Amino acid sequence: MFGRQTTQPIPVYMINGFLESGKSSFYIYTIGQPYFQTEGKTLLILCEDGEVEYSDKLLKETNTVLERIEDEKDFTPAKLSDLNAKYHPERILIEWNGMWNFKNMKLPPELTMEQQITCIDASTFGMYYSNLAMRSLLFEELKNSELVMFNRCDDVDEETLIKYKRNVKAICPQADLIFEDKEGEIDLTTEEDLPFDVNAPVIDLTKGMDYGIWYLDAMDHPDRYEGKKVKFLGMCAMPEDLPKDIYVPGRMCMTCCAQDMQFIGYPCKYEKKDELTEKNWYEVTATVRVENFEGYDGNEGVVLHGESAVPAAEPADAVVNFAGPQ
Repeated sequence: MFGRQTTQPIPVYMINGFLESGKSSFYIYTIGQPYFQTEGKTLLILCEDGEVEYSDKLLKETNTVLERIEDEKDFTPAKLSDLNAKYHPERILIEWNGMWNFKNMKLPPELTMEQQITCIDASTFGMYYSNLAMRSLLFEELKNSELVMFNRCDDVDEETLIKYKRNVKAICPQADLIFEDKEGEIDLTTEEDLPFDVNAPVIDLTKGMDYGIWYLDAMDHPDRYEGKKVKFLGMCAMPEDLPKDIYVPGRMCMTCCAQDMQFIGYPCKYEKKDELTEKNWYEVTATVRVENFEGYDGNEGVVLHGESAVPAAEPADAVVNFAGPQ
């Protein structure tokens, strides 16, 4: 997961999460793996001290030097530049303090963010997520993460873990999610966990939350919906850079608070697009296809093939609300 490296600028690998979420354990394991070894020096920057410590033996064997930044005001581009000049590392690992606002994290121009990982303690996630202030901190850490790891899932039931998965996917849909207990990784991908019938002749997604859950699940498991027909209420969006026969029906989604709302929807090919009005609501019926689309950078993804778009009133649950545990 740390395979890609660059020469200039210096790559930075960031791991964040609240205290005791497993950050140090993950780095200790990774640093000691043969695939992660390198000829150059590794600079490890700790922004908080947890229960797990880095041994002198591990640091010496892996040519890793450890520096601490204990105050948020000291974590500045100038400080990072000084450390880079002092050690001339080949790469930099940062263990972020989960109580610092990641929104304020800035790197100097000679460093570049190579990968960002978030660790979450599943046994305390619900408590943090229901607290608005803590959720705001978590949102900033999550939104650009490429990998999110839920640890300590042993005493959390599967239904709750699935809700947590939806909460996090709504914030960072690009991230890979891993759930682990003492036995290893947990698979949370069964169709039975969905609130709608994926085998119905027409999958009814007219409820706002059902639409949001479908949107996220189709992103993770597009083949599950290949060739199936869906029906939902969506607002019409017409981005200027789309082909003339494509529009995007969807809904606004709130992942943290009202200031962080975003529009979620899949491109829809529709011969009668000219009859639609942007920002108006429609009951959309379409067939799901998994195919190449220029907006997916040459990759395959969900593309809807519209059958009808009937004018409709804006629903009471127009906004998909992932801001609280679902």
